[in-house]
Amino acid sequence: MNLKGGEIARYVARPDPSRPALLIYGQDAMRVSLKRAEAVKALTGENAEEEMRLTRLAGGSLKKDPALLMDAIKEVGFFPGQRVVLVENTPDNAADAIAQALAEWRAGDAVMVVTASGLAKSSALRKLFEPHKQAVAAPIYDDPPGEEEIRRWLEAAGLRDISREAMRDLTTLARALDPGDMRQTIEKIGLYKYGDSTPLTPAEIALMAPATIEAGLDEVLHVVAEGRAAELGQLLRRIEGQGVTPVSLCIAALRHFRTLHLASVDPQGPGAGLSRQRPPVFGPRRDRMARQAQSWGTAALEEAVSALLATDQTLRSASRAPQMPLVERALIRLAMIGRGRR
Repeated sequence: MNLKGGEIARYVARPDPSRPALLIYGQDAMRVSLKRAEAVKALTGENAEEEMRLTRLAGGSLKKDPALLMDAIKEVGFFPGQRVVLVENTPDNAADAIAQALAEWRAGDAVMVVTASGLAKSSALRKLFEPHKQAVAAPIYDDPPGEEEIRRWLEAAGLRDISREAMRDLTTLARALDPGDMRQTIEKIGLYKYGDSTPLTPAEIALMAPATIEAGLDEVLHVVAEGRAAELGQLLRRIEGQGVTPVSLCIAALRHFRTLHLASVDPQGPGAGLSRQRPPVFGPRRDRMARQAQSWGTAALEEAVSALLATDQTLRSASRAPQMPLVERALIRLAMIGRGRR
């Protein structure tokens, strides 16, 4: 049986122990590893390793010694509970050994969880599992986790009271992070909220999420876009002391104003446009930048991007003009324009 779409996440979260085997395969080793760990834990529960209810086999060894798998699934355990045989990094040439084990499998035997890398349609493993009436194939693609899967991770981290806005930001964040980092972020949020019964907020998610830009530099860009020119000098001295180069500062400013420009032309509004960015902007930062985009307007943002492009070209040219003052002057001019639009 071949699973598709949302069936994959639901089955991996609650595998059927009456089925003899589950094949998990995909190009992304991290995604496959996460699904494999989730399926094994769901089948065996806690303490499977200590109670010798989990047997690990290298898939590459089954070609030479196919009896290894048969012996493992038929083995009688010392402890009660479901047993699992995990066959990892399985090549196509192990398909015959797995087929033999499937044919001899009976209720009460260990469930086989087989993992593999990306498999072509002609793969012997896929041809074995997909048409099988009892075995299950779960292809793992590079799609980000959906809301249902994120909710399961949240519940596992002890988080159940999630506002609609917070869930929206979590699904946005899931598109920017790989699943391993996303799950670690949710675990970190769970630790942060331990003992706190109040609903999870977008501000808390933004606080725990991996930073996408250095905080001091980020604040400089907000000050420029919000027209707070009087605060700019002190902030520039601070980040210059931290080692931020003029070119890096100009590139960051150009990226910020390009993001505002793309948000300003989005037909669904700046907020929606920022959520669709790569990486997406979410939480209080998205709300702040949406206000900036709305305040500036598309035409003024186009002029700001042009001015920063000209500054960047000068920095990369043979000009002998001092570079940091050159960037500082461009940012002050933009801040003055921004002040007039507040």
